[in-house]
Amino acid sequence: MAKERALRRAAREAEAAKLRAKRARVSARRQRRRALVNRLTPKRRRTGRLLVRRSRGERAGIAVVTLVLLALVWFLVDDLALRLVLTVLLLLCLPALVVVALGRRAG
Repeated sequence: MAKERALRRAAREAEAAKLRAKRARVSARRQRRRALVNRLTPKRRRTGRLLVRRSRGERAGIAVVTLVLLALVWFLVDDLALRLVLTVLLLLCLPALVVVALGRRAG
């Protein structure tokens, strides 16, 4: 009787060991797959942070100064072609002027 119980216990333990080994293999394979997917997927870049770089007051100041400069150009310059050129030039140079005036911040 004791030998039979010992044989059954040994069989149960062997079966449990097989099951543990299979679970370990599945878990290792899952971890390798996750690591591969993490390596191959591109990292997310921070987006939508453009407006956070400047405070509300700085953004309002940029807009007001831009509108004042545009108004001065359109009221003080008579030639339409020169108005358009100065407007486009102002809008193209605006980002550089903002960086020079307010400094660059890492958002």
